[in-house]
This record gives sequence, structure tokens and C-alpha cells, in this order.
Amino acid sequence: MASAKRILLAGVFGFALATAGAASALAFDGSQDVSAGAKVALPIFKDPQAALRAGVEDFKAGDPRSAIEALKYAAAGGESLARWKLAKMYADGDGVPQDDIKAYDYFSQIVANYNEDNPDPREASVVSSAFVAVGVYSLTGIANTKVQAEPMRALDLFQYAATNFGDPNAQYNLARMYLDGVNGFIDKDPRQAARWLHLAAEKGHAESQALLGQMLFTGLDGLTPQRGLGLMWLTLARDTAAQSPKDKWIDDLYDKVATAASDSDKQIAALYLADMKKKRQ
Repeated sequence: MASAKRILLAGVFGFALATAGAASALAFDGSQDVSAGAKVALPIFKDPQAALRAGVEDFKAGDPRSAIEALKYAAAGGESLARWKLAKMYADGDGVPQDDIKAYDYFSQIVANYNEDNPDPREASVVSSAFVAVGVYSLTGIANTKVQAEPMRALDLFQYAATNFGDPNAQYNLARMYLDGVNGFIDKDPRQAARWLHLAAEKGHAESQALLGQMLFTGLDGLTPQRGLGLMWLTLARDTAAQSPKDKWIDDLYDKVATAASDSDKQIAALYLADMKKKRQ
């Protein structure tokens, strides 16, 4: 699962709300001016929603310190998007020192506070990505912290997001677990992996398209080879993937398969591609 923690981190587990009252509006972690060492009064927000708006605006304006203060207030008030944004900032080191444990804690709050019986459809993407992120952390653990590797918890989290939200990242991670296996926990199951990859590939998930294409072209792990169909998925993966270093493996895989493909394979792939484009029109 290449660089999985940097691909899709978003939230999970427990959370303690900030103390109610005026003090919670004025004090946060780092309510001192770090550069000057002097205490500064932080703005009093009308409500968590106002704090969320201010935090997003400050972040876009290139003021991460003010953004952090506002987002922490909004997160303490129960705003899932604020928790998610803080988690992403800490996970990526975006405007703050990179800190996986802080990211994990904010991600965890989203999952822990998700109301399955009365979900807010506006928060579906945030909640779904939070389940995936916690699954990634649970799969590998965070070195020298309380977060230990729990493969079965990861499987449950991916399964939940894949099934209940149709999240392609969850489907991809679930497929990888079945494709690679987890020693002592999960046996390899290429057919199950192919099933989840296909669901994600249909949603335009480039990594899933690439792996599915490779499996079909080579007949990986005992699957019946379908070389033309495999080349079709790899072609889509190449065209879908962002042009970034992390996606170079997709280009390399496409080049390898395209070189090995016969003229007949390429003709079949072209027919599949034409049919796929018609369905999407």
C-alpha cells in the first residue's frame, strides 16, 4: 500500500470536548504567541460554524496559525469538517509540523461521533474518508505511540466505508488486503480483491484500475487472463492518474503491459474503451 498514510488520511476515535464557557472561546493549544512569547487574546467566535468559516478563510489566506486556532474552536464545538481539516493539516504537515498522532486523534473524533442512525448526508465524504484514514493507521500502527497495528480493525473500517459509503479508497485498500494477505489474519483471496478493485475502478479510481488491469492481463494468482480487458483498464488508469511522482508506477505498469500486448490484445482493448466511453456519455 504505497504511501497509504499520505494518500487518504481522515479521521477516527475518541474525543474530549473543550470546557464550555468563555474560557473555551479564548484559549487553545498555543494561545501564546510562539514567536514573541507573549500571550495574545484570540478572537471570540459567534459559534462553531463561524469559527469553521474563519479557519478555512485564514488557511486559504496563508495564515495557518489563525486557521488552527479557529479550527480548534470549531472542532471542539462538534464541527466534523474542522476536525477533518485539522487532521489533514497534521497528517500532511500542511502549515503545521507533521504529526501523525495528532492527525489520528482528530480523525478519530469524526468516527467516534458519527451517528449511524441519523447521519448528516452533507458530512458523508468527510466521515467516509475518516474511516479510511483510521483504517490505514490501524493497519500499520504509528511507531512509538499508543496506536498499534490492528489488521482486523483496519479490515472492519475499510469494509464499513466500502459498503456503506461506496468509498473507492476504502474499496482499494480492502482489495489490497485480500490481494496481499495479512500473515496470521487474512488469507490471500484474489477473486475477492478483483471484486473490490472492479467496484473502485468503475468510479474512476486510478490505482484500482491499474491493479485490476494487471490482474486481468496476467491472470495474476490463478485468475483467468483477459488480456484485452486488462489493457483497457490500464489505459484508463494511465489517463486518469494525476501526473505526479506517486503515480509513476501506473505509467510504468502500463508501458510494461502495452509492450507485451499483441495486436489482437490492443484491438480488443480499443473496443472495450469505445464501449466504456459510450456508457459514460
